[in-house]
Amino acid sequence: MTVRRVVPNIRTEAAEENREFYGLLGFEEVMNQGWIVTVASPSNPTAQVSFMTEDKTGPVVPDISVEVDDVDAVFAAVRESGAEIVHPLQDEEWGVRRFFVRDPNGRVVNVLSHR
Repeated sequence: MTVRRVVPNIRTEAAEENREFYGLLGFEEVMNQGWIVTVASPSNPTAQVSFMTEDKTGPVVPDISVEVDDVDAVFAAVRESGAEIVHPLQDEEWGVRRFFVRDPNGRVVNVLSHR
């Protein structure tokens, strides 16, 4: 199993202000779905931060997103471990397959693969 990127998700009502602030640090907007804005480093595109007002289909804003090469295999391993599944494995209209799981610290992790 390969981890492709890890992105912190910051819950905020000020996504635009955050986009502008992180622009001062060299980040550029790479995705804007209205409810989520992601900025990335132009020189290292996997260095990203997301700002979320809500999650479109999930019950909570996840604390962190982890992109993996095989989300189905990760889901099976996590389910078998007995960890709490917060949002079921499903395909999303914006091109990812994902689920949410609660880590031992109580943080919600969005685990995803692009389809």
